[in-house]
Amino acid sequence: MLCQLHPLEINPKTGEPFLRLGAPYQNIILTPPRQGDQSALIQHMNDPAIYRWLNKPPVPFLLEHADARLQFVKGESDATLEFLRKSAQDFPDGPLQFVDACPVRYLREVKEDGTDVLLGDVGFRRWKQTQEDDAKKQAGDPTIQYAIGDWLAVSHHGKGIMTAAIGLLMTAWAIPRMGVRYVVAHTLAGNIGSDRVLEKNGFVNIGVFYNKKIAGGEGKFLTFLEWRHEEVSINET
Repeated sequence: MLCQLHPLEINPKTGEPFLRLGAPYQNIILTPPRQGDQSALIQHMNDPAIYRWLNKPPVPFLLEHADARLQFVKGESDATLEFLRKSAQDFPDGPLQFVDACPVRYLREVKEDGTDVLLGDVGFRRWKQTQEDDAKKQAGDPTIQYAIGDWLAVSHHGKGIMTAAIGLLMTAWAIPRMGVRYVVAHTLAGNIGSDRVLEKNGFVNIGVFYNKKIAGGEGKFLTFLEWRHEEVSINET
């Protein structure tokens, strides 16, 4: 029987699917969001070195915000996994079915004792600017336009982890399992680290524009980056 979860691995103890980053980051994995991640989310989302670069996060970031955030991303992940498991029954001999999301998106560092710690998040979703036009399109349609967003614990900045994570998700899941062919990213102007991570994965810096709707009407300058499948090859390192 063809596994519709391909290329995800399965934790033999917990049954949880995951993707493992390549060398030298073998102790970093991508998993689904979990009930119980709230405390780590609260810790990281209240770090000014993280929230200053995000689009209008609640400050302070409270338990109610963590619950709402987790309910949303976990619901999306759970629905995707349920679809894939049902697809394994409906299409036991293939082909692999397209989906509209990646069920593994939370970065975790696995410790020597087998426990892990939440480090960050990276996810794709249909771009808001085109959601209405794209709403009727089936998963896998190459004309769907996606947006990417991410954050990483400050303790792990500058180590190449997010560059590797985005590269892995693009090559292992977004392109083959979602049919992604176009992705946009908006970073707050001055976020050189995030821009560089995206550029290493084939994103092209289109320029800076002003969005007056950001930050409760205050307005912010944003850097616009885009990735097109036919123009690039993914750099996983």
